[in-house]
Amino acid sequence: MNSMKAAVVEVDGSLTIRTVPVPEINPYQVLVKMTYGSTCAGTDLRLMEKGHPEPVSYPSILGHESVGRAVKIGDKVTSFKIGDLISRVGAPAMPELGLDICFGGFAQYGVATDYVAMERDGIPRSEWEKARVQKLIPADIDEKVAPMMITWRETLSYATRLGVKEGDNVLILGSGANALAFVRHCVYVKAKVVTIGSIKRSDLLLKAGAVANIDYKSDEIYEQLEALFPDGIDYIIDAIGYSRNTNIALPLLKENGCIGVYGWHSRADYGINPFKANHSFSVYCNGYDEPETHDEIIKRIREGFLDASLWYDINNPVPLDNIAEAYAALKEHKALKYLIDLT
Repeated sequence: MNSMKAAVVEVDGSLTIRTVPVPEINPYQVLVKMTYGSTCAGTDLRLMEKGHPEPVSYPSILGHESVGRAVKIGDKVTSFKIGDLISRVGAPAMPELGLDICFGGFAQYGVATDYVAMERDGIPRSEWEKARVQKLIPADIDEKVAPMMITWRETLSYATRLGVKEGDNVLILGSGANALAFVRHCVYVKAKVVTIGSIKRSDLLLKAGAVANIDYKSDEIYEQLEALFPDGIDYIIDAIGYSRNTNIALPLLKENGCIGVYGWHSRADYGINPFKANHSFSVYCNGYDEPETHDEIIKRIREGFLDASLWYDINNPVPLDNIAEAYAALKEHKALKYLIDLT
């Protein structure tokens, strides 16, 4: 096959399906036939709205939560073999067509890079650093579950680096896919978790292990938090990026407690009023390293603790041709995520 379909964010922000060439590979690369991807309401919609904090060129192939199987192997590849399922793969930019990538995952073919072989052969890290997220997914992991590994790896890395541990009191701001992931990760280490989010998602958040979900529209958020956390809060994780509820909760933050702002929706002007706090506190700014939690996420999937069906309908993936409809539904908050069939 010489051509393939790809979901492209056009200059006007619309999402269309284009026919583009199948990528070529170099000796360190793997051609991947994409299987499934998942939508990301935060990043993807902001890319379509041209609100991403980093520069993006349009038109651009969308998608950063996709997986696929190796169908062609470069001569110097040693980490992958034909048939392997690989995480975080996507189509490369196609400058000859004036086509860039917003990660490139929503395409029928993509490219993975054997960064291990490149490092072994002395190639500078700058040339393979971004490929570290392209990991082998074991054969026992369902390829419809695998796209969730990207969200799970990112959020677990963040929560682990933040330092959440057994017995901690954690407030999570948000009720979207990332907030739900943070709930599961914090519950796994036996922290007490409360969320502030949409009341429509209370059942889902409680199912994930939160002890309560407070309506973000409530006029009594502080009073409810005070009752739920009589001993104070160790960590505030803002999964959205709006500071209003962070400041409301700030008087309950324990001495040397920590705030982590994971979401970036208003990061450019995110404002914390330190004088609302009763103690000194820290703000975590070191981000995450997605690849470092790959093995732990596999472990938790095998244990049955991480269940992709909490995030999207595994049995009814959306065909690539209908991906624009999925994003229209996300804008209306009809789902957390959609599984996209890229075959």
